[in-house]
Amino acid sequence: MIKTTRVAVVTAAAGIACVAASGMSPAWAQDASKGEQVFNMCSPCHAVGPDAPNKIGPQLNGLDGRRSGTAADFSYSQANKNSGIVWDEKSFAAYITDPKSVVPGTKMVFPGIKDPQRIADLWAYLKQFDASGNKK
Repeated sequence: MIKTTRVAVVTAAAGIACVAASGMSPAWAQDASKGEQVFNMCSPCHAVGPDAPNKIGPQLNGLDGRRSGTAADFSYSQANKNSGIVWDEKSFAAYITDPKSVVPGTKMVFPGIKDPQRIADLWAYLKQFDASGNKK
């Protein structure tokens, strides 16, 4: 019985090590209501919802599938306009972790969010809004 338990533990540990080495991350369950709380740290510079204005940063309505640097009436850096990013869960997670390393020259002054769960929740909240600011 002890040998079987040790084998199971070693096998599980090896599986975790393989996932970590491959660069894969576990799927994070998303909670839009928690994401709304995370968005409070973004709201001084960004807005979402009907009639959301551009602020220091662009409004984030319709972010899912939008090209970086294309929100109407916002003055983007050339770096953002030329980044080629199309926002989706993966590109958003990379960017929000460390904006200046993903888009050198961005005007966004933000240290990033490092917690994958908070990022997943924030994305769940933002992706709810269509281009008009209505929840899908």
